[in-house]
Amino acid sequence: MNRYPKRAVWLMFLSLLLATAGCAAGGNTSDVSGHQDAAVMPTAKEPPITPTSDSSSLLTVPVKPPSVSTFEQSAPKRTGKVTAVRAADSSVGWAGGDGWIARTADGGKHWSVTLQHPYVVTQIFALNANKVWAALDIGDKRGVKLIRSTDGGKHWTDAGAVPSYGFFHFVSDTEAFSGNAMTTDGGKTWKKLPSPAPTSLIGEIYFHDRLNGWAVTKATGGFQIRKTTDGGKTWSVVMTRKSEVVPTYAVIRSAGVKDAWVEVVGGSGMTQTSYSLFHTVDGGKHWQPVLANSGAGSGPAPGFSMDEKKVPRNTGSSPGTLYVVNQKVAFLGGRCQACDLPNTIGKTTDGGKTWVNLKGEYPGYEQQQIAAVDADHAWWICTDSQEPSRMYFTSDGGRHWKLVYTFDKPQQ
Repeated sequence: MNRYPKRAVWLMFLSLLLATAGCAAGGNTSDVSGHQDAAVMPTAKEPPITPTSDSSSLLTVPVKPPSVSTFEQSAPKRTGKVTAVRAADSSVGWAGGDGWIARTADGGKHWSVTLQHPYVVTQIFALNANKVWAALDIGDKRGVKLIRSTDGGKHWTDAGAVPSYGFFHFVSDTEAFSGNAMTTDGGKTWKKLPSPAPTSLIGEIYFHDRLNGWAVTKATGGFQIRKTTDGGKTWSVVMTRKSEVVPTYAVIRSAGVKDAWVEVVGGSGMTQTSYSLFHTVDGGKHWQPVLANSGAGSGPAPGFSMDEKKVPRNTGSSPGTLYVVNQKVAFLGGRCQACDLPNTIGKTTDGGKTWVNLKGEYPGYEQQQIAAVDADHAWWICTDSQEPSRMYFTSDGGRHWKLVYTFDKPQQ
């Protein structure tokens, strides 16, 4: 039986978002050297670029699916493969998949389906135990349906849409960001924020708030990390790094105005994918190289040589899910598609100065789902297109993982 049916591959693609950006952009190509025991500093200053995009334009999100109030609720209420998870604390959280959203109030030991729907959940985000949003893939590449709950997921209402399949996050009841788009009315309308030229971008832009944002762009012989502090009106280069490989994607997360975790993804081959992880806590003045994962089939990690020895490696042959808790703590899964137990995980608790590859190897050949509350309490769900998704929980920082729940087997 084919382990990767067409729909499963498409969902994995949406989860990983390993898209390829366009042509290379010009810029300084001086090398930035450094290892885990030496913070990385940019070696050259460049004048900020001024984007040409119109920040006053509103993004048209032609997503008009049926209202959540029309979704039929019937028995039995089953789960399935988990495609999204979010924890409000170590007890309360939500998971979703193809046709369902469920809630737990006891750390994942029990789950209750609170909404049945005809779509696939692409992401869940929560501000606290009551205010939670979910994105539903309705099959429209121009955007996804957005629903929300104000009572912890007991009841859901229409909230609008998100103008892409990318990561979104709310900073208040009404204000949220997704890529270079911002909403101030809870998702009903979205405003486009200025960005570097689309042909130079690697992966998605990330705005921490309406003023502060980050982007990775291509440069001759390498890549650059840029930041804005004026809502995208200007973008300054805060790191330039030579690279033997052309990065194919980037994932950015932020836990503060001057904080950024930047995962740069390189080449792929022989079920391997190379990647690097960098971190700054001072707005890009100094950078900590956190991880450099190279592979015989995928080539060197972006910004590093194949013989890099001083920067730590994550376990696995390709990246899993990056989950940033705060400026000190981050988890990153590892994947090994050629292994019998493909899922591993690692973490840092000191902002990336050191990295710990945690115990635990578990089955499941599709995208991992991670939700962490702090350095000690984390949920780790390993999924598969044919076998049940399984949730593991740690309360001691990953020294021990306990299987706390097995979701229903995916329907074929």
